[in-house]
Amino acid sequence: MYAVRGKLLRCIPVRHVLRTAFKSSAAAEPFLNGSSSTYVEDMYESWREDPSSVHKSWQIFFSRTEGGAGPGEAHVSAPNMPVYPMFAPSAAVPMTEASAGDAIQSTRAGQSMILKHHNFQRLLRAYQSSGHHIAKLDPLGIGSADLDSTVPDILTLEYYNFTKQDMDQYFQLPKYTYLGGDERELTLRETINRLERVYSGSIGAEFMHMHDPGAREYIRKWVEKPGIRNMTSEEKRILLARLVRSTRFEEYLAKKWPSEKRFGLEGCEVLIPAMKQIIDIANSRGVDSFVIGMPHRGRLNVLANVCRKELEKLFNQFNPDLTPEDEGSGDVKYHLGMYHRRINHLTNKEVELSVVANPSHLEAVNPVVCGKVRATQFFNGDEAGQKTMAILLHGDAAYSGQGVVYETMHLSDLPSYTTGGTIHIVVNNQVGFTTDPRFSRSSPYCTDVAKVVNAPILHVNADDPEAVMHVCNVAANWRADWGKDVVIDLVCYRRNGHNEADEPSFTQPLMYKRIRELPNVLNKYADQLVAEGTVCQADIDEEIAAFDKIMNEAYQKSTAITKMKLTDWLDSPWDHFFECDANKVPILRETPPTGISDSVLKRIAETFSADPPIKVHPGIKRILKGRTKMVEAQQADWALGEALAIGSLLMEGYHVRLSGQDVERGTFSHRHHVLHDQDVDGRVYNPLQNLSSSQQKYSVSNSSLSEFGVLGFELGFSQHNPNSLVCWEAQFGDFFNTAQCIVDQFISSGQDKWYRQSGLVMLLPHGMEGMGPEHSSARMERFLQMCNDKEDSKYEGVSADQQLWDCNWQIMNITTPANMFHALRRQMHMKFRKPLVVFTPKSLLRHPLARSSFDEMTPGTSFKAIIPEDRDISNTKKLILCSGKVYYEILEERANRGLEDSIAITRIEQINPFPHALIDSELNRYAPGTQISWVQEEHKNAGAWTHVKPRLENHLTGDIHCGYHGREPAASAATGNKKLHKTEYKKMMDDSFAL
Repeated sequence: MYAVRGKLLRCIPVRHVLRTAFKSSAAAEPFLNGSSSTYVEDMYESWREDPSSVHKSWQIFFSRTEGGAGPGEAHVSAPNMPVYPMFAPSAAVPMTEASAGDAIQSTRAGQSMILKHHNFQRLLRAYQSSGHHIAKLDPLGIGSADLDSTVPDILTLEYYNFTKQDMDQYFQLPKYTYLGGDERELTLRETINRLERVYSGSIGAEFMHMHDPGAREYIRKWVEKPGIRNMTSEEKRILLARLVRSTRFEEYLAKKWPSEKRFGLEGCEVLIPAMKQIIDIANSRGVDSFVIGMPHRGRLNVLANVCRKELEKLFNQFNPDLTPEDEGSGDVKYHLGMYHRRINHLTNKEVELSVVANPSHLEAVNPVVCGKVRATQFFNGDEAGQKTMAILLHGDAAYSGQGVVYETMHLSDLPSYTTGGTIHIVVNNQVGFTTDPRFSRSSPYCTDVAKVVNAPILHVNADDPEAVMHVCNVAANWRADWGKDVVIDLVCYRRNGHNEADEPSFTQPLMYKRIRELPNVLNKYADQLVAEGTVCQADIDEEIAAFDKIMNEAYQKSTAITKMKLTDWLDSPWDHFFECDANKVPILRETPPTGISDSVLKRIAETFSADPPIKVHPGIKRILKGRTKMVEAQQADWALGEALAIGSLLMEGYHVRLSGQDVERGTFSHRHHVLHDQDVDGRVYNPLQNLSSSQQKYSVSNSSLSEFGVLGFELGFSQHNPNSLVCWEAQFGDFFNTAQCIVDQFISSGQDKWYRQSGLVMLLPHGMEGMGPEHSSARMERFLQMCNDKEDSKYEGVSADQQLWDCNWQIMNITTPANMFHALRRQMHMKFRKPLVVFTPKSLLRHPLARSSFDEMTPGTSFKAIIPEDRDISNTKKLILCSGKVYYEILEERANRGLEDSIAITRIEQINPFPHALIDSELNRYAPGTQISWVQEEHKNAGAWTHVKPRLENHLTGDIHCGYHGREPAASAATGNKKLHKTEYKKMMDDSFAL
């Protein structure tokens, strides 16, 4: 549809020329109708560019039409047809009854010939758009990759009324095909043979859905040109050697550890030479860094034979008695990542290979990989994305079934998220665990989701290694030339079940009966090369023996290894970031104060509040004027405190990236980091990008309406380089739950499983404002439940920095702009990295009391894990502990009730790691018998209560316990009834102030 639509649009000027230059004579020809007129327009356009490019009959027709021939007079028969008087240059020849009949017959013959030419072109288009539907893609020969075994009508000769007599007739090849090579015309028979080889053989190319005609032509050229798939003998021998390594590796593991799960690659051994071919071509085109994301199937093989992980370190992963040498729980061998630099011996260039660790949650790693690629490109100055690229591997069922696939691909062309194209490889087992694809997807192909980004899709029979090499060549060159995503669909099979212990015949009996009969691709390809004389059997045996020897020697080395180093499996080590001792153990240093000088504060504040050099909205002018007044008063609200932190880090040389839905303005219209010109579309001004000539770049970007994909992307960005503050903000805090997988599997546990640190900041707007079940709670309890902090320990003698080092992430519910300022700056000034989750306020953004003095951000100041009241507490009868914006509500209510002397309030700003030493010191300030209560706005089964209760009581003695005041337990995050909300609030306050 898109191709036809684009063609019609391009033909509008031609139709105008025809109607004008021909004075409507051509349009009135009797053989022209709605469809053939389009064909004539294409021929006319070709004739104007090069008269010899069209058939002789068309040359005469167009020449006579432009010469003024009237309707019915322009057409003459081709030279190999009789020329009748009515088509002679002179129309004055007398016509007999017999010659008139001959003329009519000739006209009909001409019409028939034009229709045949037209149908010939339709047939070409049909194969280009639909030939893949009948391609021989299934190595098993029992199914259809598109789940439909019928032949489309448009791919049959009958559809075009072609007969046997037409098969040897010559037809002019149009300019939009490369089938002929140097030949300008082919017989119908030869044309069909070539179309079958190109579009319906071992490769099924889908590309006619792409909107760009240049892109379609690019793929056509790569798949249609005669001889373009030919390989040299040396290239075939390299392919064979790579198949040997891929196949023998799996056979070796199966023999050594027959009962172990390894998620082997049997049935798609060609994946290894495919990946290496992509890397070779891309490396020759300038890419020197590859970031790979993949599921568990084939992972060990990829680590060994693509990335060249030391085999002994792979083999020792099968040792059940192996213990970790460093801290962390570790992960199973088929989830681990790695990083390696080596020389590519085909290009003689250095390549950097990184496989990102991932969980069993299929496709979850996709956005993480893309974020890591984007970060690598940023820090290497690779703005065009020509030096670093992503390779993502997928399973067929996961690629069509997991929504994060779409979320990630839809980032591919967004300015702040593009990576210059990802090469996707689908290992298409034609089954998902036990589910038949006819029951796991509604689309013909598992790859149809890629059409949303106009990616070319190259289906290929994985048991035809040379065809696989060709689609890899196409994909790698496409990415280099077009900078866009491309998909390779390796249609293969899974020789074993989902894992080696699974029995697949329970659910796929016929498929596995066929698989048991099928020789592996190595044996088939080896036989092919022997038959054609490229290699002999001795060459094959020698290659196998050489690799077997390598594996046996590595196995012997692996038996001497008794401990596993998690650091050996890092996907991007931060060289020179950690200060280590002689044994390479990181040295823990105290985090320095995070305040900044008055002059820097003033510089950032004045720039942030100054009139911009563009015409802004009157509302923005009012905001800037208000900021100017705050700066004059040396005060900061939430937006200014955040800007001071970001601006100061930029001026210190740290890259800052803020991403998420509507972050440029801020959900609550408080931030305004990107100002828009009211008269010029697209003209913007970012004040924090204009602080100094030496500052680092500030990237602030509204994201697509995605949480899973975008949060994963930002996590990947944060993992590449520790010297970047990467923040993701949810539009509302509870929206993070559609990215729960990234939170659970990567952020909270990434260091424990994979020894992978990240300084990612999650900003989650949170607060019970009477807005209903959604947009109220960011579900703090979920984050706290995943903390590794021990609830039964007082952490006596443990420093705050040691607690930070030991924790899996930081959880904060901050109440002042100054503390927000210090929390963000501490992320970069710690000597290590930990994720930070901040439950940010909504109503506090403009609360008159939620202000901080500049003095709280000057040299010597730091983040405050707790904020006690600075006043006389000798008459205090009750100490209220709380966190977040409820503090201001308690403060106001206490004043209204006149209980300032009787009730004290202490804020806990950092909930994890729990500030045990500070809490212990704070509680000891109060006289024995003082009531201790925790007050929160969330329901009792939510918020921080269940986390802080056991930790607080570790510091209480005797019969003293910490009381609870807040909402009762509830399944819903908040009520949607205003009256009930107020009733709950009143009860909470009454209970809190009861003495």
